[in-house]
Amino acid sequence: MAAIEHNLVRATVIPEIVKILCHYYNISEDEALKRFYEYATGANFADEETGLSGQSALHIAGLFIVEQDGDLDQSRL
Repeated sequence: MAAIEHNLVRATVIPEIVKILCHYYNISEDEALKRFYEYATGANFADEETGLSGQSALHIAGLFIVEQDGDLDQSRL
């Protein structure tokens, strides 16, 4: 996939990731986006080499939650 396609995919998935994180943590969109990019999951999502840009928003949000909390409480999704 070309770099422009990766950017387009990320641009469409990021709002969904943020929405999931807002709901899960009961935080604002700005806070969710800030937290996402402060952790390795966010950095890996931006790196084309990891393949995360081809994953669903739910999968990526789940990776982030496990990275941040060490566990995922599915009842909060």
